[in-house]
Amino acid sequence: MSSLQNSLAIIGIVTLVGVVLYNLWTARQNAPRQAAPDSTAGVDPVLDPADLGRPGLKESAYLDDEIGILPTPEKKPPLDALIDVIAAIEVDVQVSGDAALAALPTTRRVGTKPFAVEGLNDNTGEWETPVAGRRYHAFQAGVQLANRIGPLNEIEFSEYVIKAQNFADSIGGAPEFPDMLEEVARARELDQFASAHDAQLSFTVCATSAAWSPGYIHQNAARWGFVAGVIPGRMVLAAAVQGLPPILSLSFDTQAAMADDPALSAIKEFTLSLDVPQVPREEQAFARLREAARILGKEMDGVITDGAGHALTEADLNAIAVDLELLYDALDSRELSAGSPQARRLFS
Repeated sequence: MSSLQNSLAIIGIVTLVGVVLYNLWTARQNAPRQAAPDSTAGVDPVLDPADLGRPGLKESAYLDDEIGILPTPEKKPPLDALIDVIAAIEVDVQVSGDAALAALPTTRRVGTKPFAVEGLNDNTGEWETPVAGRRYHAFQAGVQLANRIGPLNEIEFSEYVIKAQNFADSIGGAPEFPDMLEEVARARELDQFASAHDAQLSFTVCATSAAWSPGYIHQNAARWGFVAGVIPGRMVLAAAVQGLPPILSLSFDTQAAMADDPALSAIKEFTLSLDVPQVPREEQAFARLREAARILGKEMDGVITDGAGHALTEADLNAIAVDLELLYDALDSRELSAGSPQARRLFS
């Protein structure tokens, strides 16, 4: 073999090795980042006292779990004239809770609105959902005036009257219904207010270099207090009381989370969300949302953007914070404070 052939062979081998090495390097660079070997993804984080000042971990439900005390579930909110149409139902004799339960309609909805019947407890003097074994001397039936689907309309009001009348007939009661036109008008006004003061915020954190695996996202979010939700690809920062909506939620591609081998899934973005009317003002949910996006973006090499992919500046975030304070004030003035039972029902 001539020296030229030897040289060409050597050059070919070197080139081939270079191509292989380059492909390996490229594959490594493009591979999704994986959780560290000591990952606690999917496991409730153990909090260090020093972490309690971090917005994401303050007042977390895990504080109660760590000492074995479960938060008390919230009592189901009663009917409220502020957001419900209510018809009083008079009865001549006491009615047992068993009879009232048997008389309830099979569905608890009127069109797209929740329908409820309550009895006046003879012992406590409070309205409650009928309970077997108790006795009641008065009832009321109600339907919600509005929700995020829209206001109560005339057809829904008529269906409400039919359901309430059937219940009253079954227990020997006499209902007294409010004027339909007045209630429908009230529903429209409430819906207009709610539509003008609703806010569901979300920030998208986009990877600036390598993509992320689901485990990598879980590991980093868990350090901030998030835990896996029921739906694949969703994590939540839980409220301090069981049964209340989460303070924040984090979501990414569901299909990637459900892949046969999630470690191979390459995720380029995830979304942090806040349903403003569902969370009490004192939780400082927007501050937590903002800080979570900033910290996770920094630790995971990501950038904070809006839904359209535009990077958000500090000035943008400050402007949102100011607008939210005005929204909170407006909700307070209407006795629909964010996080209250009435607000959670109205904005649902």
